[in-house]
Amino acid sequence: MTFDFKNFRLDKVMASLEEIKQTRLEKKNKLEQKGINPYPADVDFSHSLKEVIEKFEENLEVKLVGRIMSLRGQGALLFFNFFDGTETFQGVLKKDIIGDDKFDFFEEVVDIGDFIEVSGKLFTTKRGQQSVEVSDWRIISKTLRPLPEKWHGLQDIEQKYRKRYLDVLMDSDSFKLFQIRAKVVSKIREILNEEDFMEVETPILQSQASGAMAETFKTHLNDYDMDMVLRISLEAELKIIMAGGYPAVYEIGKNFRNEGSDSTHMQEFTMLEWYKAYKDLNYNLELTERMIKTLAAEVVGKMQFKIVGADEREVEIDLDGEWKRVKFNDLILENTGMNPEGASRDDIEAKSLELGFDKNEVKNISDGNLLDFIFKKSSRNKIINPTFVTHYPGTLKPLAIQNEDGTAEVAQLIIAGAEITNQYAELIDPVVQKELLEKQAQLKAEGDKETMDYNNEFVEAMEYGMPPMTGFGMGIDRLVAILTEKPNLRDTVFFPIVKPVDRQN
Repeated sequence: MTFDFKNFRLDKVMASLEEIKQTRLEKKNKLEQKGINPYPADVDFSHSLKEVIEKFEENLEVKLVGRIMSLRGQGALLFFNFFDGTETFQGVLKKDIIGDDKFDFFEEVVDIGDFIEVSGKLFTTKRGQQSVEVSDWRIISKTLRPLPEKWHGLQDIEQKYRKRYLDVLMDSDSFKLFQIRAKVVSKIREILNEEDFMEVETPILQSQASGAMAETFKTHLNDYDMDMVLRISLEAELKIIMAGGYPAVYEIGKNFRNEGSDSTHMQEFTMLEWYKAYKDLNYNLELTERMIKTLAAEVVGKMQFKIVGADEREVEIDLDGEWKRVKFNDLILENTGMNPEGASRDDIEAKSLELGFDKNEVKNISDGNLLDFIFKKSSRNKIINPTFVTHYPGTLKPLAIQNEDGTAEVAQLIIAGAEITNQYAELIDPVVQKELLEKQAQLKAEGDKETMDYNNEFVEAMEYGMPPMTGFGMGIDRLVAILTEKPNLRDTVFFPIVKPVDRQN
């Protein structure tokens, strides 16, 4: 039998959901009529199920808890598998051991999905299955809805996202994915703490978006009667903190961009950003490579991964090999025959149109953004193994040190055609920074939406003095997708944004 989660109805061969709920409510009432609280405040156990398996000892008396995931009977025997979040283990009820009343009442009121507490001794069945022989039991949480059918689970991808709690409960791979994500974040903190970074928090609700080029989510603060936005970047505030004298800071936090979504973009996503004083970009790149290799080796346990690349083809990447460094302009020259250095505006426009840029918008877009389009269309998808692309056009990176050749002292880590990190030798000259941000504001006024807003507080803090530093930004979701070989970022978050649907139950 299967559960049609797309329409939230059981197959015709099964009772309706309302009938199942009513039956389970009646079982709940039977428990209460016997003076049994189906949701007690006190729960007791002696071992986790993982501990039981690791330290299994015949005839050891234990008290265990968990959710029943399967249940089957054979006359005077009942077998069930239960799961406590650490492991799954088998319980056995024998009528001649537990007694007729407790055995029959278990059959009468317990369903798959219920949480129970059992007491008993450990033993091994004739088939060699480690189990607990139950001498007493009680319900500790009575469920009213049936779980998805064991062998099919949630089949509709949208329902996996809407009902992630059922997805992880019924799919061990999904369950483990989020354990990996948690370990990745924990390991990142460990690595940065060893490098003497200090973890900080910056505001999500802001009076002005800065640090990136993106559309914002807008809201209003009633108390101050002022318009606010959700942040699109962690950068400006972290660098302002650096002006206060801290030598190294980082934050792992949410960003919000009111833009389109696809398999590699979400409107709400988790970023890691760090800033380190008195270090250059080379330090940053070396730390990035060491960190990601450590995460792959120690958290996931492998260095080669098969993932869907930016062009929708499955590719195999090797994190253990050499991480090359190539210049932005060199890649465009290699793949298009046009050298961005010294190229005229007409040359840049012509190449953009050749690669599919909108001819109605081309006149409104800066040289830097057109070159970025050319790079993405001609070069980025061809990069499979980890590669640092350096020296992007300076107009694309107004918060980084500007080189004399019109490029910025930056690098992006590209893996399988996707941008994984942004790394800068940070600009700390307030005069140059002011000019660059003013230029960005001018470009926006002229129609280029892919530009950055002017941030007066940021410039003012820089005028008080910031140390030489290097900075880093990386999407946690995108990295986890690579390490878990998932094609869609929404597979890596518990609660991805999904469109609302009408529901009857």
